[in-house]
Amino acid sequence: MASTPGQIRPWRYLATFVGIVVVLYALVFFTGDGKPAPKLGIDLEGGTRVTLSARTESGGIPPRDQLLQAQQIIEQRVNGLGVSGAEVVLDGNNLTITVPGAQGDEARSLGQTAQLRFREVIGGPIPATPPQQPGTAAPGAEQGAPGENPGPAPAPPAPQPQGSGNGVGAIAPVAHSVPLQQPTPPPAPPPAPDTAVNPEPADPELAAAIATARETRQSTDPTVQQQALAALDCSTKDPLRGYDNPAKPLVACNQDGTEKYVLGPTFLEGTQIDNAQSGPNPQGAGYVVSLTFKSEGARIWGDYTSQNIGKNAAFVLDGEVVSAPTITSAIYGPTEISGQFTQKQAQDLAGVLRYGSLPLSFEASEAETVSATLGLASLEAGLLAGAVGLALVFLYCLFYYRVLGLLTILSLALSGLVVYAVLVLLGRWIGFTLDLAGVAGFIVAIGITADSFVIFFERLKDEMREGRTFRSAVPRGWVRARRTILTADAVSFLAAAVLYILAVGQVKGFAFTLGMSTVLDLVVVFLVTHPLVVMASHSRIFSSPRLSGLGAVAAIGAQRRRAATAAKGA
Repeated sequence: MASTPGQIRPWRYLATFVGIVVVLYALVFFTGDGKPAPKLGIDLEGGTRVTLSARTESGGIPPRDQLLQAQQIIEQRVNGLGVSGAEVVLDGNNLTITVPGAQGDEARSLGQTAQLRFREVIGGPIPATPPQQPGTAAPGAEQGAPGENPGPAPAPPAPQPQGSGNGVGAIAPVAHSVPLQQPTPPPAPPPAPDTAVNPEPADPELAAAIATARETRQSTDPTVQQQALAALDCSTKDPLRGYDNPAKPLVACNQDGTEKYVLGPTFLEGTQIDNAQSGPNPQGAGYVVSLTFKSEGARIWGDYTSQNIGKNAAFVLDGEVVSAPTITSAIYGPTEISGQFTQKQAQDLAGVLRYGSLPLSFEASEAETVSATLGLASLEAGLLAGAVGLALVFLYCLFYYRVLGLLTILSLALSGLVVYAVLVLLGRWIGFTLDLAGVAGFIVAIGITADSFVIFFERLKDEMREGRTFRSAVPRGWVRARRTILTADAVSFLAAAVLYILAVGQVKGFAFTLGMSTVLDLVVVFLVTHPLVVMASHSRIFSSPRLSGLGAVAAIGAQRRRAATAAKGA
């Protein structure tokens, strides 16, 4: 005997749903930190907001394509550094980074230009003491005869470098000075970097400061280099940041502002880096950054190290010396940058090098801490509004559908149970954070879920008006209603997907939660609501017209059956 379309075994569906819930909450409590709490966005948890202002090479308006490229690179850095829930929004000519929670300090380093260059160390390091005032002599300096130019003060004497390295290319940091010397070109000079000299900015004051700095700090005259080395103040803002000429020498400070160097022209650009990873220093305490080069970069780096053993090579990031280790052997494999890094410093450096340099130079024009007070107040108001709306839906369902209304309430509660578990797991696995826009998406999704129940129940009424009993109307009504439910939810999901693709910022969170709730709505309707209605139709108590709320349509159906019977008898 053929089964009626829509006939199911409800316990199998309910058991499947229970299994899904058990698996979800097992993952919630026994994976990650085991805390059943979703990650909150900056408007609910608080955090840090950093505004980066672009500096163009010409001083004009930054090109739109370069701003979009910078936004994409910073978003990659956010993901690479493990900063979850952060947003990178393009606002005019500025980029605004918002980071929720206690990870705000990491956002301040995300705007580094990350222009890494490899230069030979000509002289230094020397301590970065405040520069001497004109007309004064340093203690212990010999005074020349009147009218005689004594010339620049010689660099302080220092022992020759004694670096250490290993066979795989790890280079230990240099902790002592290198005497000032003329660079010795290798027998086969590496090709010149393809980076063009940056044009002068349009700002007259900035242009003048850059021109002056280039004349002194990028001079090829050793005497001028010594003078620039003595006059360089590492505690002030560097006008050459992002504007140094890679084809000329450079007098620069280290990142801490405690030492000064004289560096040779760039022999290798950071664009030749293939990958960068941070990790503990295998040679001792601290952390290192391991680099692997592209094929051309590996060849240049290997040739240079093999021809300059015993000399120092400086890793220069955004015009500042990160590390200046001694070359103790030819390095054709992975290379480590060591500089007494902390774990966070090594992770930050590896992240900005791994995802490439920014096409523009940025300055942190504003950094503020965002309080969650206002967001929590808005959340309380939103949840209160959602609770009131949900209560009205419950009252309407109980008044209009009675027992079926109870099934609606139970289905909505189970839907919320599944949504919450999925929300916690998404926050743990992909860093999804719940913000006010996401809460709004969930509240809107309540209406979509309730609409699916209404479609099913109204289809049942139509079947009963045609003369069928409650029990026989359920399978036939489900077959016709599920096509409408699938179509309606497909349209809602498509709208949420398009909104997610086209939107930016918090609107993406609204679209994501709306689409996710729509999918979970189908799970609840198919695995919970339909089986429960089938079970109710087989129960004498729940199928009672007085309790089911279907008494009026049942009476109409009975009249039609009697009329049909009378017509046949006539």
